[in-house]
Amino acid sequence: DKVTPEVLDAAKNMKIIVRAGAGYDSIDTAYAKTRGVVVENTPGQNSNAVAELVFGLLVYAVRNFYNGKSGTELMGKKLGILAFGNVGRNVARIAKGFGMEVYAYDAFCPAEAIEAAGVHACSSQDELFQTADIVSLHIPATPETVQSIDYRTVNQLAKGGILINTARKEVINEAELIKLLADREDLKYISDIKPDAEEDFKKFEGRYFATPKKMGAQTAEANINAGIAAAKQINAFFAEGSTKFQVNK
Repeated sequence: DKVTPEVLDAAKNMKIIVRAGAGYDSIDTAYAKTRGVVVENTPGQNSNAVAELVFGLLVYAVRNFYNGKSGTELMGKKLGILAFGNVGRNVARIAKGFGMEVYAYDAFCPAEAIEAAGVHACSSQDELFQTADIVSLHIPATPETVQSIDYRTVNQLAKGGILINTARKEVINEAELIKLLADREDLKYISDIKPDAEEDFKKFEGRYFATPKKMGAQTAEANINAGIAAAKQINAFFAEGSTKFQVNK
């Protein structure tokens, strides 16, 4: 559901928009600001749902999509988490239960905070990809990150590497990833959102999978949590003037 300038122009009395979830790239936040409309999100409410899906997809991938052939295990593998926010922290928590070695990089999260969570902090995105067997993406779609996951970056993964994306499809440079998958038959790409060039990705049978629609937050618990949080934030805005979760200041 996109909140465009046309939507905002039509809503003359709009005061606040709350995205029931973390990502808010479907809202024209800059235009909303010019209209004096507060835009908020509900961070953390669907984090566990996304993190659990990461491992549902990973087990499916390492077992060769249940095609009957022998696969591999997650235990002992090195998992790299790109962005250590609410979802990344939940992914790290679950990964430890699988017995994985967990690494993370986040340009906006101090290494000390990552280490305090019992996770190895990498000094750069490149170091993360060079270290990990599997990289899980949890970066937002921003001008800095759009199409940033490209041939050079992903090619640093070890042999048999897996890239999993439960963030946004826009962060993937699809043309370059398609070329890399063609050049390296050992790599797999799995996601909870179909890429634009899905027909090209489908050529890599046994090494690519995407869910039919964006699935990360699609649990009853996550939808209830996010909906209640959104309602409470709207109430707090009108009752107290609270803009605690505003993203377009």
